[in-house]
Amino acid sequence: MAPASHRYQGDGPAPETTQRVFHFGKGRSDGNKAMKDLLGGKGANLAEMASIGLSVPPGFTVSTEACRQYQQQQQELGLGGGRAMPPGLWDEVVAALRVLERAMDSGLGDPRRPLLLSVRSGAAVSMPGMMDTVLNLGLNDQVVAGLAQRSGWRFAYDSYRRFLDMFGNVVMDIPHALFEEKLEAMKVAKGLRNDTELDVKDLEELVAQYKNVYVVAKGENYPSDPKKQLHLAILAVFDSWDSARAKKYRSINRITGLKGTAVNVQCMVFGNMGIRSGTGVLFTRNPSTGEKKLYGEFLVNAQGEDVVAGIRTPQELDAMKECMPEPYAELVANCKILESHYKEMMDIEFTVQANRLWMLQCRTGKRTGKGAVKIAVDMVNEGLIDHRSAIKMVEPRHLDQLLHPQFEDPLSYEDKVIATGLPASPGAAVGQIVFTAVDAETWYSQGKSVVLVRTETSPEDVGGMHAAAGILTARGGMTSHAAVVARGWGKCCVAGCSSIHVNDAEKVVVVGDQVLCEGDWLSLNGSTGDVILGKLPLSPPSLSADLEIFLSWVDEVKQIKVMVNADTPADALTGRKNGAQGIGLCRTEHMFFSSDERIKAMRQMIMADSAEQRQKALDLLLPYQRVDFEGIFRAMAGLPVTIRLLDPPLHEFLPEGNIEDIVHMLSCHTNSTHEEILARIEKISEVNPMLGFRGCRLGISYPELTAMQACAIFEAAIAVNDQGFQVFPEIMVPLVGTPQELEQQMSVIHQVAHKVFANSETTIRYKIGSMIEVPRAALIADEIAELAEFFSFGTNDLTQMTFGYSRDDVSKFLPTYISQGILQHDPFEVFDQKGVGELVKIATARGRRSRPDLEVGICGEHGGEPSSVAFFAKAGLDYVSCSPFRVPIARLAAAQAALE
Repeated sequence: MAPASHRYQGDGPAPETTQRVFHFGKGRSDGNKAMKDLLGGKGANLAEMASIGLSVPPGFTVSTEACRQYQQQQQELGLGGGRAMPPGLWDEVVAALRVLERAMDSGLGDPRRPLLLSVRSGAAVSMPGMMDTVLNLGLNDQVVAGLAQRSGWRFAYDSYRRFLDMFGNVVMDIPHALFEEKLEAMKVAKGLRNDTELDVKDLEELVAQYKNVYVVAKGENYPSDPKKQLHLAILAVFDSWDSARAKKYRSINRITGLKGTAVNVQCMVFGNMGIRSGTGVLFTRNPSTGEKKLYGEFLVNAQGEDVVAGIRTPQELDAMKECMPEPYAELVANCKILESHYKEMMDIEFTVQANRLWMLQCRTGKRTGKGAVKIAVDMVNEGLIDHRSAIKMVEPRHLDQLLHPQFEDPLSYEDKVIATGLPASPGAAVGQIVFTAVDAETWYSQGKSVVLVRTETSPEDVGGMHAAAGILTARGGMTSHAAVVARGWGKCCVAGCSSIHVNDAEKVVVVGDQVLCEGDWLSLNGSTGDVILGKLPLSPPSLSADLEIFLSWVDEVKQIKVMVNADTPADALTGRKNGAQGIGLCRTEHMFFSSDERIKAMRQMIMADSAEQRQKALDLLLPYQRVDFEGIFRAMAGLPVTIRLLDPPLHEFLPEGNIEDIVHMLSCHTNSTHEEILARIEKISEVNPMLGFRGCRLGISYPELTAMQACAIFEAAIAVNDQGFQVFPEIMVPLVGTPQELEQQMSVIHQVAHKVFANSETTIRYKIGSMIEVPRAALIADEIAELAEFFSFGTNDLTQMTFGYSRDDVSKFLPTYISQGILQHDPFEVFDQKGVGELVKIATARGRRSRPDLEVGICGEHGGEPSSVAFFAKAGLDYVSCSPFRVPIARLAAAQAALE
């Protein structure tokens, strides 16, 4: 051991505090699986595994509360304040270490009975690879000699060089590449391919070179006192909570409200002790397909980071059955125990040391959408879980993955396959090649689809991985960083494609005799591992039998209806196929852009100077609108169809370009003179079109416009009704802010209905309602509800007007707001429950006070966002409406809200 004068002494006496350090191991576990908020997922599950009798190396967990105290203390100290544990925490750690040393009959820093430790992070929510780990902690020149006497010189020095590399990178902030280049240079000089081929002298020399890396990079020797190593490692894990990659991952995955990361200090077990040792990662079922079969990888004579980081391409788990049959049989038994105990598909890390199995970690396994649904359905069929548990098990994002496109014809590209890797995450991806995460994010922000090509990914790449349509790596296996993160996000990924050679410096990837450059198009099949040259066409997905079964359970539970936003018969059919219970928003303005004749007639209406001229143009539009409504009514036969009258400002229907081009095109469309056109453009131009001449203001100013649309709706409804279809039209008046506006528009609609019904001698039941998009409408909802038969919140505009943010301009400042924590989310993507949500609750309550049977729903983009759907369900709304492909997601979110 180091002399007493050089031993690290800690941070002072312990004050009276609640427990911050928790033991786990055989015979004692202070925690359990329910304590994830305090112990992190890893610590809680280690305690749980130990308590049910599995072989878990003993240790202790420093709580997330301690991390929170540390982060708070660092903020109070500010820059230059130094790094220190919260008062008393180090004493608690030392006391826990003594308990561990007694249990193991060994000592940290004791060469005669060396105790080595792993120091791992573990937040309440799994964040694979985002925070830091240190293995083999406790080694120095004296301890390594003692370890060598007990376990062999090669093993001891292999562990020492690993520790110096990992500790230097994680704790001392020395780039991993500085150590890696020493290792690679030695292998090249010796003509070796694998690390395992280095002999004892090679490793001793490598350790000396690694020590010198510290001196060159930091101007000091590495800390040789094991207790100081432990102290610094715990602080480094705490610090990794606020690393750029961890914050990026939490932002992408919308992980909020956590205290920080716990720190798990655990006795080392060694997979690098020779051919009877090894390490592996497995899932109790296939995370890509859901197949009930152990799915994982194993490396002989290796430590865990070798597998997870993709440093060596591992063998399939079945290989372990041959070389280590007894540990393998125990592992299979443990998997059954854990699935039965947790009632979940589990992700497990394990090590075999000298033919003895040790369980290092278990957690709920990340899976693809296809895997999630199959696992849920299978577990119900196996009697492990019930329908309600199955609904909770599948995440809305899983369904989002299932609704992503696939290749139109996988057989058509066989001659274009240039390489094949491991099918690490299924689906199809088409994009232009980029070689860095930064470039992937930049190109994505420019609207480009990209494929990120890397030798191997690291946690620092998460931003680019999220931005990419697909990921291709030359190294790494099915449980490498790239594979695990991609599967969690539903990103297509092909990993371990050893036939490609990536040159980051020159931004090229060499595949056989082909050289592909940045910007070249590449297609990936994450289900087969195929890498295909060029840009392949994609086709929309279809619902599987398992998904249909699962969604039938969802519909039994959900209490809020899910409608679809559909402007065409095709969209309506897609929405109905995906389970929509009607159309919550049909935007009539989209119909005017579907042909040259329609947009010409619309522009003639806009350019008209008199009611007569407008009517002439509207007479041309009427049959187009009627045909569209007929198709939609037929597609949704028996279900309600809510049609919004014309909403956008008129300038949106004018051509784009410079004024000369606009005038020329309009003169061709309208037969007006250039002077007349310029005068009209000047008259309809607006300072702020989103607050200007739009919505019901158009219909009130031009009642013939409302009359035309109402006529088209009623005539189409009668025609479809006469064909034997049930029709339930609901007409929605947009942008209402006063009861008088709604009353005026209702009068026009009723007059048209009376006339159409009288002419056809047929009556159709219909409703008239109001969109609530203006904050004033929400506040006087009781008055509006005296007229309106239903409310539909246009949450996009309501958000815009409540915040005072223009949807078209938020990109200029919103990223800054989110990065600085001013806003947690884009309010146009995730509904603002505190502010805009209060208006929704007020309007709903006041509206139903006037009309108890008032139907209330929302039709903005928030209708397909899971947390927003949960809010609307809790607020007592009758329905949400969203785009066709988000309908299954909204159905699941509604069911999960009901269960909560």
